[in-house]
Amino acid sequence: MKNLTLLAILFGVQPAFADPRFAPVELAVDTRSLPPNEQKALAKLVDAARIMDTLFLRQVWSGNERMLLRLVETKSPQLGEFLVNKGPWSRLDKNAPIVPGSGVPPKPPEGNFYPPGATKAQLEAWMKTLGPKEREQAGAFFTTIRRNTDGKWVIVPYSLEYQPELADAAALLREAAALTRQPSLKTYLEKRAAAFLSNDYYDSDLAWMALDASIEPTIGPYEVYEDEWFNAKAAFEAFITLRDDVETKKLQRFSAELQGVEDHLPIEPAVRNPKLGALAPIRVVNEVFCSGDANHGVQTAAFNLPNDERIEKEKGTKRVLLKNVQEAKFKMVLEPITQVVLAPADRPQVAFDSFFTHILMHELMHGLGPHSLANGTTVRAALQDSYSAIEEAKADISGLFAMQYLVDKGVIAKSLEKTMYTTFLASAFRSIRFGISEAHGKGQAMQLNYLLDAGAFRVAADGTFSVEPSKIKDGVTALTRELMTLQAHGDRARAQALLAKLGVVRPSVQKLLDKLKDVPVDIAPRF
Repeated sequence: MKNLTLLAILFGVQPAFADPRFAPVELAVDTRSLPPNEQKALAKLVDAARIMDTLFLRQVWSGNERMLLRLVETKSPQLGEFLVNKGPWSRLDKNAPIVPGSGVPPKPPEGNFYPPGATKAQLEAWMKTLGPKEREQAGAFFTTIRRNTDGKWVIVPYSLEYQPELADAAALLREAAALTRQPSLKTYLEKRAAAFLSNDYYDSDLAWMALDASIEPTIGPYEVYEDEWFNAKAAFEAFITLRDDVETKKLQRFSAELQGVEDHLPIEPAVRNPKLGALAPIRVVNEVFCSGDANHGVQTAAFNLPNDERIEKEKGTKRVLLKNVQEAKFKMVLEPITQVVLAPADRPQVAFDSFFTHILMHELMHGLGPHSLANGTTVRAALQDSYSAIEEAKADISGLFAMQYLVDKGVIAKSLEKTMYTTFLASAFRSIRFGISEAHGKGQAMQLNYLLDAGAFRVAADGTFSVEPSKIKDGVTALTRELMTLQAHGDRARAQALLAKLGVVRPSVQKLLDKLKDVPVDIAPRF
């Protein structure tokens, strides 16, 4: 295809990567059960997914394409690290530059979504001058802000900003749609191809929610982490997966429990959702390929989409768990961490079932709790730069609260209560190692410190950590209440204060982190 750039081709190649903090893992998935036409459709989807790498790289930094070409031309040893981080900064090291020499500025917190040289304050002032409809478009998921030929700021839809690549991706999706004989997959691919060209993703998001096929693709602009100014602009990514029918069926029972969890949240009844969206599908899948925002630095273990508040209100959200990714993380990362950070008596109480179930509950809890304020604005808009870390922490801690509720109700086996808190504690160190400049890591540091201060976790004389059974449930409930309450009130000042005080690495934690230098931080998938 004429518009496929060098970037899209390069990301099909996996150069040597020397950073020992990422353990190479072969994520092989058996596709032989798929009929020949579905295998061909799957190959088209992987081709379309490669284009998301191109777009994401451009969204991270305007200089990424030139930098990549330079690294290729000079056969730089930093090429592998650049591709893993999707840019010349180490995401595990507070975005420290990984490419020597000049030409690498600090990582722009605004990404490449806004006019070069603009400040956040200037953008906020400009947005106030716009009419309601234009202001909504300026802050929408799928637009950039650029300068026109007169130097004035204008709103540019993604369908125009990334037109050549999206046209190629749309063509590949249509080819895949023509190959598949699975009706819901065909519908989703046709609607998503149309969305790439129209910039209206609503219908295709609804089709994705209703997807019921052996091939489970997720492709397009979704998460907003790269926009650290407003958490408003969606980055391109793709997960191309195959559904695990056996594991999916086991977890479907959780969908029916969500309203009960919501009704028992430890917050004021007035800010609970009296009626959640009717559709809350859960899928367990195995990853065939991922790209863009889905494949940089620390790998995604599960996700909860779409982020469109309209669909979230009307239909709920879909939770997708990447089982083969989670299994690799547990074996390569969490098991070795457990032997270092936990007290000997707690080490046997770390289990994959608890790890897997908590990740599921984390994704479920993104859809529960407050999402809108009384004045009609969203929690995301109210908390701005504090939103991502607070939301990730909320999903984590309330996920643990929800697990206890389901254990007490008999939905989850009572035996899981013995392992879920110790597994959560060990996994806290796994997440903090992602770096506290990253939303998940910062949110996890806040939770760990809160529970330490509450006496729910203890530090022994030898520096190892353990769970205090008499205090852990109350600590989890209290932090769930704290985070959801500040979200309900849009209390950005409280969110910032909480993150500033607790979103840090304390000496007792750092001592153990120093002992984990020989343990991988995460996996580096090989497809």
